[in-house]
Amino acid sequence: MVSYPLPTSLETLAPMAAAMENPLAVASNAKHLPRHKLFMSFAVHSRRSGKLQVVSVHQRVKAASSLYSDCDVDVQKPWKTADARLVLEDGSIWKAKSFGASGTQVGEVVFNTSLTGYQEILTDPSYAGQFVLMTNPHIGNTGVNLDDVDTRAITRRLRQDGSLIGVLSTEESQTDEELLEIARKWKIVGVDLISGVSCKAPFVWSQKTHSEWEFHKHQNQVENFHVVAYDFGIKHNILRRLASYGCKVTVVPSTWPASETLKMKPDGVLFSNGPGDPAAVPYAVETVREIIGKVPVFGICMGHQLLGQALGGKTFKMKFGHHGGNHPVGNLRNGRVEISAQNHNYAVDPASLPAGVEVTHINLNDKSCAGLACAELNLMSLQYHPESSPGPHDSDPAFREFMELMKASQK
Repeated sequence: MVSYPLPTSLETLAPMAAAMENPLAVASNAKHLPRHKLFMSFAVHSRRSGKLQVVSVHQRVKAASSLYSDCDVDVQKPWKTADARLVLEDGSIWKAKSFGASGTQVGEVVFNTSLTGYQEILTDPSYAGQFVLMTNPHIGNTGVNLDDVDTRAITRRLRQDGSLIGVLSTEESQTDEELLEIARKWKIVGVDLISGVSCKAPFVWSQKTHSEWEFHKHQNQVENFHVVAYDFGIKHNILRRLASYGCKVTVVPSTWPASETLKMKPDGVLFSNGPGDPAAVPYAVETVREIIGKVPVFGICMGHQLLGQALGGKTFKMKFGHHGGNHPVGNLRNGRVEISAQNHNYAVDPASLPAGVEVTHINLNDKSCAGLACAELNLMSLQYHPESSPGPHDSDPAFREFMELMKASQK
């Protein structure tokens, strides 16, 4: 079935409607019909004609125009047909059109509810090992036609059944059964995904948030703290925010020994975001354990979860996680509500935490733990992304709190 752009002239459309023998169409006075109603009559006719057919109209109109309603006309489609398959572990198969790289890849399928910022989402190291399904109109969920993948249906499946392993392939040599077997054998729980996205050697970061994007332009940031940032898949905008608050930032790999960090005599240490299961990286948990209590610490996302484990708590895998820039968070200290940017499939179990560790924030959608603090150990953490790139800027004051934590420890 082929469709071409319809002529916009009502004088041209009127004889076409008559040719369709559509009782709703008007030939002689078509020019007086509102244009949207005339188009509607075509749609109604095509659905009532007894066949599932798409009306094809040639753009070049001869005389009174030529109408072709025969769907068997052998015309080559001017667009790319489905050449890829997404096979989920539940056995469902979704045909799609590919672009960019070809081949076969396996990963966990998650959905993101952000309104915008898909460039940052697609380049976020925290999504390593995952496929991202965009769910907002004009990004990836604009409705369904005969050649589309219904991304809304996939999202509903993930919400109902939880995140699913999927295989995306452009290779015709692979059967559906073979791809399904790959999906069902691959596991993401217990896999170290941090080591694949971390830097390989320390480096100094000095770039600030660009003036065009700086939303605290009137603040005078002259703190001059030295912060060591562990790269578990760190987003550059976290580093930019630290630099914008006046920090000298040294970024170190995920395997960097705690002893080497303490030799640098930093004013504070940041444990960054990152992909995967925090329980799969015991070496990182041990590094966090060796540093807390010696210098002020700030954990973000994966760093938050590693802090929870280092303090003696437990983490667990969520049904489908939190991915998006519209998650409401409650600050239990001041009663403030923040709309936050989040990206994680694991969470800290607050019931497993020892005495003295305070839950400072909760996700207002499901009441899961979204922030921790321990005054005795000079530490703070957030499960979400205060740099908010993309996302609202409600949580940026968390960087100021980290500055105050470092300042207080020097007294």
